[in-house]
Amino acid sequence: MSTQTVVSPGSSFTPPKRNSLTHIPGDEGWPLVGKTLDVLADPKGQVERQAAKYGLLYRSHVFGETSLTLLGPEANELVLFDQAKQFSSTHGWGRILGRLFPRGLMLLDFEEHRLHRRALSVAFKSGPMKSYLAALDRGIAARVMQWRARPGPMLFYPAMKQLTLDLAATSFLGADIGPEVDEITRAFVDMVAASVAVIRTPLPGTKMARGVRGRERIVAYFSEQIPIRRAKGDGEDLFSQLCAATHEDGALLSTQDIVDHMSFLMMAAHDTLTSSLTSFMAELAAHPQWQDRLRGEINALGLRPGEPSSFDKLEAMTLTDMAFKEALRLRPPVPSMPRRAVRDLTFMGYAIPAGTLVGVNPLFTHHMPGIWPDPQTYDPLRFTDEAQRGRHRFAWVPFGGGAHMCLGLHFANMQAKCFTRHFLQNLSVSLQPGYTPAWQMWPIPKPKDGLRVTLTPVS
Repeated sequence: MSTQTVVSPGSSFTPPKRNSLTHIPGDEGWPLVGKTLDVLADPKGQVERQAAKYGLLYRSHVFGETSLTLLGPEANELVLFDQAKQFSSTHGWGRILGRLFPRGLMLLDFEEHRLHRRALSVAFKSGPMKSYLAALDRGIAARVMQWRARPGPMLFYPAMKQLTLDLAATSFLGADIGPEVDEITRAFVDMVAASVAVIRTPLPGTKMARGVRGRERIVAYFSEQIPIRRAKGDGEDLFSQLCAATHEDGALLSTQDIVDHMSFLMMAAHDTLTSSLTSFMAELAAHPQWQDRLRGEINALGLRPGEPSSFDKLEAMTLTDMAFKEALRLRPPVPSMPRRAVRDLTFMGYAIPAGTLVGVNPLFTHHMPGIWPDPQTYDPLRFTDEAQRGRHRFAWVPFGGGAHMCLGLHFANMQAKCFTRHFLQNLSVSLQPGYTPAWQMWPIPKPKDGLRVTLTPVS
């Protein structure tokens, strides 16, 4: 079809007229609210019901706008790989994250995104990663020993949330951040809570108002610290690495760029890792046979309890890697990913006009029976080399894909393996008989009751 209609990714946009999408099957639901309440109540079930009725491309009306949902590996490849540069992440994520995390890496598009991603990538190279691992390893080992000293019943999600926040502050900001650390981490907590708040205006007493104040505090802190970190020039934390990062022409990142990237990276590392590690430990608690197998792999590393982890030892944890991947399949930390079409296009025979809000749904793809037999079953052996051979490369996308593949992917895997090593070497985790945790799947999966587990020391 014609591609004369184009939305510039750096400009504002006008959503297409609603009647321009009526040729696409779907159900827009009630006036004004559309299908929003259905999505909030049961995001996984709602998408599955719509897909069963309308197919892998359908029209809906959620959160105030008519949009399209594109499902399955081919849709993931079209939207996430986006070789033709047809979809804007800026205009997809902007209305959700733009107020509190503006111009984070995920909110940039095309050439601008490439330039910033290249500048930020220096902070995730081998040298800095070894420094982050050392800080993470110390923090995780110390916290696990505290848990070991107080075994018994525990709410796992809030404990993990505090740990990942503390680890992000240490490895991202540096161990010597000083007494301001509590204030800074509180500001981040408020910003994250506000980003998914129902009330989007910062009215007095609302989460959004607290989030906006948190953003102001973070901007002031980073802006004040950037010249100090640059003058020191020897910091190994991520913040110091970004203060020294340069663009292709050798120019340092601007103060505003560093503020925006640091805010976004800390949010992403904290919230998605909390969800992923909680989901992983919930599966191990429910499947003690896998817990035993992973503990055996960890003991075979030859590391004494308390001995520092190393890249080589973590790399050897191949079974743990598969088990973590399977937990991310069941509950991807970002269950749906929005984009906005910046030009007219066609998919599955349907014309999609420029300006249309579209979304792909990793949660749906990760449970397609044709790709994942018995998809509700936890089975890490789905990720052996043989099992993955022939599987569509966009069938498993917990970290996105294409140019916007999560920059912190290796950091997340490193932290997950480091945590699992210390945790299983010291503790076993179990669920009470008859207890099945209930999960809130949107916007980021988390157990509704905090995940009640029992910790038991192991010798």
